Amino acid sequence: MPDPNGHRSPTAPYLAEGPRTALRRFTDADAAEFTARARESRALHHPWLFPPERAAAYAAYTETLARDPAREGFLIVERGEGGGPGEGGADGAIAGFININNIVLGGFRCGALGYGAFAHAAGRGLMGEALGLVMGLAFGPLGLHRLEANIQPGNAASIALVRRAGFRLEGFSPDFLHIDGAWRDHERWAITAPAAEAA
Repeated sequence: MPDPNGHRSPTAPYLAEGPRTALRRFTDADAAEFTARARESRALHHPWLFPPERAAAYAAYTETLARDPAREGFLIVERGEGGGPGEGGADGAIAGFININNIVLGGFRCGALGYGAFAHAAGRGLMGEALGLVMGLAFGPLGLHRLEANIQPGNAASIALVRRAGFRLEGFSPDFLHIDGAWRDHERWAITAPAAEAA
């Protein structure tokens, strides 16, 4: 629930939980950890995405998520006990994020995914579990019928993630998004609620 300044409460409960991950809203209190994780993950993310690495950029990013009705933002946090960050058991450690952007309701009921794992969490299956949780929210409480993921063709890890989740390749969009100083081609992957239920 947003506070009067548009920021969500740091005591907000998990929105969805799996065996190893949970989803919750971004909060102001997450700025230091999130931006540190983003800086640590620069090599992993480049040239695909550029999450905020400084407090001011994080504040602007989360303000947009909180105020824009066409966006839903989810932090992925690890569940478990013991261990430290990156050791597979740091309860509450931020592992990544998944946002649903450009949500259109009415007869379309579609949203476009944006996501990223942080380096300490990459390759451990956490994103796959969290994507399943987001799909449950999207096709359940959010009332969407379709999710899209537009992915640069060279981003093999991202393509593998959505393929495992049941997304299908629908097409190719040249010069689709301006990223890192140039217009980039993207593959369009998508899944609908009936396909997700059948998977």
